[in-house]
Order: sequence, then structure tokens, then C-alpha cells
Amino acid sequence: MKSRIDRGSSARLTSLPVVNVVLVDPLSVVRSGLRLLICGEADLSVVGEAATADEAMETLRGLARRTGLVALVSLNLGGQRDGYWLIREIRESFPSITVIACGASSAAISVSRALFFGADGFVDKTARPEDFLDAIRRGAQGEMVLEGLPADWLAPIAEGIGRHRDGTAVLTAREREILIVAAEGLTARQIGSRLGVRERTVTTHLFRIYKKLGADSRVGAITAAARFGLITVGAWSEATNRFPVGSAS
Repeated sequence: MKSRIDRGSSARLTSLPVVNVVLVDPLSVVRSGLRLLICGEADLSVVGEAATADEAMETLRGLARRTGLVALVSLNLGGQRDGYWLIREIRESFPSITVIACGASSAAISVSRALFFGADGFVDKTARPEDFLDAIRRGAQGEMVLEGLPADWLAPIAEGIGRHRDGTAVLTAREREILIVAAEGLTARQIGSRLGVRERTVTTHLFRIYKKLGADSRVGAITAAARFGLITVGAWSEATNRFPVGSAS
């Protein structure tokens, strides 16, 4: 297997930021295979493994301070706390961690559901090894990845990212809270102080909000959220793109 990174340039490889991967899959043989594949790359490292959702959350709590964390979550996790439950829990508890769902020849509805619950992308285990690894790298850089899927699935899945079955976009409770306060025109630092969270956490949430709502600015995100009915905005006006002082709720 030849990686897209030139193995002959050792100086360049050692200068690349390392992507720290946590493998979550119920099958030890699958985790072993993925670990061998990933650890063969100079810029990728497996820093944790888990067979269940509970184990995954415990592992991530111990690693949350690390940078460049990617949770590769299998959709084969069963039980009440399945892969979809885990994706949502990670997104709520660790907004800075990249979550990539993973499956083998998964149905389109399964991929859509993973994205609905907050995954940053999906990679199919049947993808070419170099494409699989590249998807992890791109996901760690903030790119939405949909790797190893039939070409005719991409448009419908992309269109449905972050949306309820009735067509409205999905925001977590914390994301809605941050967006409402952001509508007052506060900086990320001020929002963090108001809500008791770090400034970096606020900016991470805002970045994910923009992606979910297909917006490229705070105003665009607030307008879209108001249109979808995701936040109670009272007197928010698309004409003025602002709340009157004190009216945000």
C-alpha cells in the first residue's frame, strides 16, 4: 500500500502535525487491522481504543486535552448506546474532537443518520487504504469527508446533512444557546464569559454551527436558524439582521 504522503521525504514527514486517532469498534480484529494501517503512517497515531460507547467516552475524557483528536466510530456498535448515541455524546461533550463515522458497505440512510447525529463525515471500510487514511487527515483539518460511497449517494446525503426528517436543520442545545447569545453581537470571549465556557469552545461551536446551517458568517447562521425555527428569536429581523437590545431569547 502506497500512501499519498511521500515516504521518501523524512524531513517533511517529521514536520507534519500528528493526527491522534481513537478507534471505536466492537470487534478486536477490526481494531487491530485499523491500528496496523493507521500506525504505518508517520503523521497518524492511534492513541486509544474502545469496544463500547461507554469505554469510548471514558477514553476520550482522558485524552480530551490533546490536539488533533479524531474519533473513528463504528456504526456497528449495538445496544441502546449505539454508534449514533456515541456520536451525539461526543459532539455534546467534546466539540473540538473530530468525529468520523465508519462502516462497511453501509446503507445511505445509515450514513445520513450518522451525519444527523453530528458526525463530521463518513468513511467506508471498503475504501482503498490510501483513501481511507486521507479521509482521516482531511477530517482532522476540518473538512467534511464522505469517502468510499457510491457517487450517486453523495448529493442526497450532502443535501440532508444536519437536517431533521422534516427538513429543518439540527443544532444541539449548547449550539442553540451560543447562537442566541451571539445574536447580541458579543465576541467569542464575551459569549464564553456569559455561558461559563472557554473562548476556544465558543469558536469551535460556532464553526460547527456554520457548517450545519450552510452559513459563512454569524449573521447568516442566525438568519438560517431563525428561518428553520431552531431558536426562539422573538424580534429577530432578516431585514435588519439583528435583535433589538435585550430581545434575544
